[in-house]
Amino acid sequence: MRAEFAYFAHMKTPVSDSFDDMRGPYDRDGAQEDLWFLPAITDDVPDFLPPGPQQHPTEASVLDDWTQAEACNAARLARVAGRLGALDERLKRGPEGWRQRLALLEAVELSWTNGPRVAPDRLALWVALRVAGVQDDAQALARLGWGVRRLGGGPGPDAGLADFLGRHDASAAGDMSEPFGDRAAAWHDLMQSGAHLHPISRACMGFHLWALAGLEHQGGALEAAVTAARIAASDTDGAVFAPLAMGGASALRAHGPPEARLKRWCDGMSAAVLTALRHLDQIDAWTLRADAAMAPLSGRTPPALRAALTNWPLVSAPMAESLTGASRAAVQRNLAWMEAKGLIREMTGQGRFRMWRAAV
Repeated sequence: MRAEFAYFAHMKTPVSDSFDDMRGPYDRDGAQEDLWFLPAITDDVPDFLPPGPQQHPTEASVLDDWTQAEACNAARLARVAGRLGALDERLKRGPEGWRQRLALLEAVELSWTNGPRVAPDRLALWVALRVAGVQDDAQALARLGWGVRRLGGGPGPDAGLADFLGRHDASAAGDMSEPFGDRAAAWHDLMQSGAHLHPISRACMGFHLWALAGLEHQGGALEAAVTAARIAASDTDGAVFAPLAMGGASALRAHGPPEARLKRWCDGMSAAVLTALRHLDQIDAWTLRADAAMAPLSGRTPPALRAALTNWPLVSAPMAESLTGASRAAVQRNLAWMEAKGLIREMTGQGRFRMWRAAV
């Protein structure tokens, strides 16, 4: 110890009580700089600290954010509203079965939000005959069947969310102590407060606030998407719902601020509406071609079978028998004739449990 004190005593620079003067070869100039091994402290909340208690956004701030998002996406909103209006006019002039056809196709595309993707033929069999295969999830088919019915018509969510969803139990959302009716009422009140928004913007807001309101169920985002699709078309007469998933799943991605979410919502809905319009054009052209080709046929089975193929994307022989009221032999005879004429196409490629669709 004496040797060490002697060494410091013979140094030219006196020893300071602080370590600021003990500089090494890698130290920068300036004695008042922050230490290199500590992050800089700023007036904002540091990124390296865990989040502390945060104040939940108020209803007014939420509405202000979505109002600003609508103003920033005014051009996109006008474009998708115009396309939805065109779909509304097409459905007004078309047969009633077009709505059911689009509802089933939309429910098939939304099935990914409910778990495994469901094929159109499996869902059509379930909706028409309540028939499920051995490997099918009957509960998932039942939820998608609910989606087809709600997308196809009936009172909308504005008449009452609990009745629209068919959920009245207090334990529907797991361990939450707040009853489901209270959560549904809070979400409904917030949607009513946003009545100044366009229905498409309000539908987007309601979809993204669904989970925050504690309304998630075992159906995943299916209920939220179906509810939003009905709200978006609340100002139309022909279109019962606004397609969301026919053109892809971009509209339902939940990340980013409200402005980015509404942008994806408008772009995704625009693509879905265009897909629905193209599909209606194809089925309309097929109907005219089938009418001309089947004109020489007599009886009530040919027009009834043609209507069934117009209303349903896929039809089996048992489905056609139930929908037309004809015998199995008459149905199979007419299906074989239509297939030979190139009006329909068999989709399974097997000898049993076959499905047909219009050759659009």
